[in-house]
Amino acid sequence: MAIAKAPRYSSTWLELREAADAEARAADLAEQVSRLLAGTAPLVVHDLGCGTGSMARWLSPRLPGPQHWMLHDRDPDLLNLATENLLAAGIPAKPVLGDLTAITAADLAGGSLVTASALLDLLTLDDMDALARACTTAGVPALLTLTVVGRIDLLPWEPLDNVLCDAFNDHLRGGAHPAEGARRPLGPGSADAAAEAFRRHGATVLVRETPWRLGAARSDLIAEWLNGFVPAAARQLPGGGSDLDNCVDSYLARRLEQAAAGELRVTVEHVDLLAIPGGAR
Repeated sequence: MAIAKAPRYSSTWLELREAADAEARAADLAEQVSRLLAGTAPLVVHDLGCGTGSMARWLSPRLPGPQHWMLHDRDPDLLNLATENLLAAGIPAKPVLGDLTAITAADLAGGSLVTASALLDLLTLDDMDALARACTTAGVPALLTLTVVGRIDLLPWEPLDNVLCDAFNDHLRGGAHPAEGARRPLGPGSADAAAEAFRRHGATVLVRETPWRLGAARSDLIAEWLNGFVPAAARQLPGGGSDLDNCVDSYLARRLEQAAAGELRVTVEHVDLLAIPGGAR
């Protein structure tokens, strides 16, 4: 099943978050992957949901020897941009347009590594099981980074923070009141589901906490994040009405002012996961 309601991320948003992503990712897991793949050049890396190619830009220098990146995405514009970016940086890359939930062991045959960044929360339980089965059957390790876990902290704190965080988690799960038979993404439960799925299929799984810690130096990213987070959360709040709408509008305006003034700190919790199949090299 396709990720039918997956957002089409703008290149602006992806470019803004790239430096924060690079700071947050677990470098020790990348080092473990490098040791695992030593002596197996040329490497073939399948990057699922490649965006603009930021994962390859971060990971490629940390991997040994010659590499060839297979870039998978459902957005043709981002896919073309990522391919052009990597080729310009001297990283061999090939675009693969299609459904990320349809990846099979046959697609990964001969591959060295599967990577993804900020992808798992969009998957359903069945999608996750299929991904774990494909990687482990093909004997390919998977480095899956920056999966949200549903915890957000803002300083200075306000009571509405917790309300909006809970509502945003409902949004990530496909809504508080989904239609009958609607697709149900795992949202903030996806990291635990991924670890369980890979272990069930015989992989060793390592997990690291990899939070974004955003302050004054990332005020532009905070503002862009707020402009996505608050409206998405507000749509899940019960009832609505002018008083609630005004409260949320005031909250967003106040938080944006704090971000612009360098007075807002935001921590968005993520985890990175490395799954090593029993048959991986």
